[in-house]
Amino acid sequence: MLLAHPVVLGNLVDQYETLRVLRAQDGSPELRRRMDDLAYSLCISTGTKDVDAALVAARHRLPGTGVREDSLLAV
Repeated sequence: MLLAHPVVLGNLVDQYETLRVLRAQDGSPELRRRMDDLAYSLCISTGTKDVDAALVAARHRLPGTGVREDSLLAV
């Protein structure tokens, strides 16, 4: 499976999250179509079938979201 570049993936996540907030304020048909397009792109980019799974998968692939936590690094 081809994986999207982290910058592209991060951009898709950012756009989707921004539109999710805007949709709560303005549920216009154009906004819903754009969200559907972004959801589709996220699913294709992550090899998932729904947007929630795609967002989780995308976040796991983004830099700085690995298994390690700052709390584990403290001495």
